[in-house]
Amino acid sequence: MPSKQRPALEPFTLEEFRAAERAGGVASVTLKGEGGGFYMALSTRSGRDAVLATTRGKEPRRFTSLDKAVRLLLQIGVVTAQVDARNWNPHQTETTRKRPDRAAAMKRAHEAAAHDRWFRAEVEQALREASDPTIRPIPHDRVLQQASAVIHSSQRAIED
Repeated sequence: MPSKQRPALEPFTLEEFRAAERAGGVASVTLKGEGGGFYMALSTRSGRDAVLATTRGKEPRRFTSLDKAVRLLLQIGVVTAQVDARNWNPHQTETTRKRPDRAAAMKRAHEAAAHDRWFRAEVEQALREASDPTIRPIPHDRVLQQASAVIHSSQRAIED
């Protein structure tokens, strides 16, 4: 978002916004359109103007959907807000995303966690078997001979 279109506003984190609303310190909220999205401008009872900021940075939190912005306001307890759509352009889309695709990252994390659970279960089972006196261990050389036999029979089946 170009900062020259927007007056300098103090960044408020979501936690600060919630606390200010609970304490009765929020006088009004305006959803201001800018480009293809909206940001939340807050007026406090102390006269300070603020903007809802992202969690990690001090950049304004951008909403591409008014629906999501209103849902957040309702969760916080704000039931009345203004919409300023003067600088909103629904046809303008962001060409670069500040946030990487979270779905792909979450999928990788889920797959890694599932593999980790499987691997740990396999190791635990192997440790149980290794400490079980009723299970006879197979010597390493014999395992290699059996594996070679399986590989050779698979190769013959492919060649035939």
